[in-house]
Amino acid sequence: MTTALRNTLISMKLAFLVLIALAILFPVVLTVSNSFMSEDEIGRHYDSLGGSDSTDARKNTAIRLIPESVTLSQFGELLLKRPKFLLHFWNSVKLTLPIIVGQAIIGTLAGFAFAKLAFPGRDKLFFIYLLTMLMPFQVTLVPNYLVADKLGLLNSYGAIVLPGIFASFGVFLMRQFMSGIPDAYMEAVKIDGAGGLRAFIHIALPLAKPGIAALILLSFVDNWNMVEQPILFLTEPIRQPLSVYLTNIAEGARGVAFAASVLYMTPMVLIFLYGEEHLVEGIQMSGIKG
Repeated sequence: MTTALRNTLISMKLAFLVLIALAILFPVVLTVSNSFMSEDEIGRHYDSLGGSDSTDARKNTAIRLIPESVTLSQFGELLLKRPKFLLHFWNSVKLTLPIIVGQAIIGTLAGFAFAKLAFPGRDKLFFIYLLTMLMPFQVTLVPNYLVADKLGLLNSYGAIVLPGIFASFGVFLMRQFMSGIPDAYMEAVKIDGAGGLRAFIHIALPLAKPGIAALILLSFVDNWNMVEQPILFLTEPIRQPLSVYLTNIAEGARGVAFAASVLYMTPMVLIFLYGEEHLVEGIQMSGIKG
């Protein structure tokens, strides 16, 4: 293959990736820009979408990325005049944080056991974990509902938090990561007379920090966006997280809906920007390939 042909193929691949990136980022950019528009401006551009003739609606609708005048009124109304938004925001925090902490603890301990401790049935038990991870989580919703009903946990955060803590992905990720820790380190600790707990605390845990960081980031994104579980397990709307409340916030106030969407995705964007390096390193060192 000549150098010119190789450069042409690289340019074509780059252009294709840029187009995909633009297609993915366009709804995000549109949401952010529209969140700074006034309600009147949004109405002028999108009112035609509510017409009966969908063809005319498409012709008359103008997608704008640059506001005519920047305003923060939607954010002010959302944060100061709609207390339910902050209430549901903290509901999301109350659901997400315990699951993240629980997954980090359970995943790290179980991952170390599966990777470095020899016990009967270890590989078979890990295979069962893999099977549960391969199944769509919707398959387990009904069994989880029945168990939560028997335990009296319905309409409580425990019905969502407890299954989330013991999710199999965290165990799988940490097991893959800790399998890469050299056995020589573990042997050195045993020679010094230390047991498995000391080896876990002083050897495995410090070396597993990138994997734990990756698990925390992935767990946050997954659980911050949960929808099906709250709808099924939380019967009182006042207990539901922000991911569910957003579906009802746009009634009569599209500008507020855009602002709410921006505030909703801000924690995920900030965490990703802060932890991108840890996420990439953790996934690479765990040996998981996309």
